[in-house]
Amino acid sequence: MWWKDRAKRLRTRRPISEKTIIFTESVVLSLLCLSFFLFRTEPGQAAMAHAGKAAAALGLEKMLPQKQENATPPEAKSYIKWVDFTVTCEAMNQAFRYDVDTCQADVHLNWVDLLAYLGARYGGDFSRYKAADMTQVAEKLKSGETTMEALTKDMKYYRYYREAYGAVLDGMVGQFEAQIPASEAPGAYLPSGVTGGAPGDPETIWVTKYGLKAFSPIAKGFPYSDFDDFGVARSYGFRRQHLGHDLMGQVGTPVIAVESGYVEAMGWNQYGGWRLGIRSFDKKRYYYYAHLRKDYPYQSNLKEGSYVQAGDVIGYLGRTGYSRTENTNNIDEPHLHFGLQLIFDESQKEGNNEIWVSCYELVKFLSMNRSQAVKVEGTKEWTRVYGTKDPQVPDTPPAEPPKAPESNP
Repeated sequence: MWWKDRAKRLRTRRPISEKTIIFTESVVLSLLCLSFFLFRTEPGQAAMAHAGKAAAALGLEKMLPQKQENATPPEAKSYIKWVDFTVTCEAMNQAFRYDVDTCQADVHLNWVDLLAYLGARYGGDFSRYKAADMTQVAEKLKSGETTMEALTKDMKYYRYYREAYGAVLDGMVGQFEAQIPASEAPGAYLPSGVTGGAPGDPETIWVTKYGLKAFSPIAKGFPYSDFDDFGVARSYGFRRQHLGHDLMGQVGTPVIAVESGYVEAMGWNQYGGWRLGIRSFDKKRYYYYAHLRKDYPYQSNLKEGSYVQAGDVIGYLGRTGYSRTENTNNIDEPHLHFGLQLIFDESQKEGNNEIWVSCYELVKFLSMNRSQAVKVEGTKEWTRVYGTKDPQVPDTPPAEPPKAPESNP
């Protein structure tokens, strides 16, 4: 047998028994077999290295899997790994006004384009923001003197800021249908043809609008207070950063869907208590609402997979959380924890690669659009007074609701 010939040759060099040779070669063959199964894993690579050394000593190199010289290595996926969103409320408001004011003009200015231009110019640092900087570029674009493509062609990081800021803001401005009181409607929308309405006209009508279709997370008329608390220390469970924005208010305050989307997470989390996670339809944004009310945290019609319109009442402010026991009030001051996670690749959804951005300035900007709610008699619920219809919302819900993640404190 082959192993007897090899043993004979080895014995001419050193006094090794046949049993030792057989045992050694059996170990090497076992390592080879193991490495075949785990070839593309770290343990497999380690086993392969040891097997290679032993095989070389025994002349068994040909049994190792051969490297393919012409094999093309797989390309690494390229996507944004980090976003520091420092755009101020003032900058967002100025860019938004330019967008709305030019929506029917020959040159329509996109508010995110304007903010991305300044982001590239400031290196992402909006403490340098000056309204005159935006005015200057906006007027050049409106006059036709230049285009955004021409302005940014030599800006190394414009494309990054456009994608990053777009991930935060692209779903918030656009065309939608809004329900408004007949008393505020132009005559062209009313059966009577009389501006402001006349006897026999409906109480409300639907009109098509272009503008801000995202809402503040707190219903209109309900008081709250907040400050810039993103990144401050938290110690429950483990030492970590606060990756959201707290809005202090009264227990039972209606919580509003900021953007249209679908319910991706719903239930108890020991950090966030009763919480809701709503994903935008383009899947780039995950809105996280936590510490909801004890006993009655959510609107009764919601379940995982439910579609929501921006402005809908989705839950109620409370102080649940910081406990493994469900339905526990362990938060000292009632507040809504509102978080916004950006997702450029699904691998970022959970784990060490999550991207959470500061919402302080964003919430200030959204406060101009607060959804009005009214108490539903005989229940613990509130409902919105005036509806909206976002074209992003599909007509029918998905056949199977998305599976809810367990993390996101």
